Amino acid sequence: MNNISPLAYVHPEAVLGDGNTIGPFSYIDKNVVIGNDNTIMNSVTIHTGARIGNGNEFFPGSSISTKPQDLKFKGEETLCHIGDNNSVRENVTISRGTASRGYTRVGSNNLLMENMHIAHDCIVGSGCIIGNSTKFGGEVVIDDFAIISAAVLAHQFCRIGSYVMIQGGSRFSMDIPPYIIAGKEPIRYAGINLVGLRRRGFSNETIELIHEAYRIIYNGSFTRQEAIEKIRAELTVTPEIQYIIDFVSSSKRGIIK
Repeated sequence: MNNISPLAYVHPEAVLGDGNTIGPFSYIDKNVVIGNDNTIMNSVTIHTGARIGNGNEFFPGSSISTKPQDLKFKGEETLCHIGDNNSVRENVTISRGTASRGYTRVGSNNLLMENMHIAHDCIVGSGCIIGNSTKFGGEVVIDDFAIISAAVLAHQFCRIGSYVMIQGGSRFSMDIPPYIIAGKEPIRYAGINLVGLRRRGFSNETIELIHEAYRIIYNGSFTRQEAIEKIRAELTVTPEIQYIIDFVSSSKRGIIK
């Protein structure tokens, strides 16, 4: 059974699971599917195309599956997928997709802090923490367990790797590879995310391998391909090292310096 305030509006074509709470002045549009046990507080707007999982909480003023802020959008039917157990804080905005990808996707167990924005066709993994007023341009990809501080600006089409820590107030238009700290002005590589990796249970041996890989990549003496070949030749290619190799070699925008 759902607990829906008489001051909320739920479109008759919206599909709701069980155990949801919908607060006063919230608006649920048509073509919306919501799972179970979600808490939708007062003054939340969930627009057409939203597909929401279970156990999420949406704080006042959040606006989900908004019309893309993209002049190429022509009203095509697209989606915004939200996974499970996310905390979506006050005034967060998440746009649905465009014809480019067809959907925006946010995984599970993320903390999206107040006033941050996820633009059209972005893909956000799971276990991420994204700080207040951070903004992602269209088609940004964020891998799992990234920590992105407040007031960060990510250019469209950038990719952010897993287990990174990005300093507050940073702005960038290149990719940020996994396991590192990125910061300063202009943004640059500032070492590996040692504390974060230890907290996540990475062994000392794995951390040292990651460190060695980035010593090679950021040596300054090698091209990208030469660095990758040297890593393959000199280091044990564990899944973590393979992830670094794949990320760096496939980067279309290039990685931060």
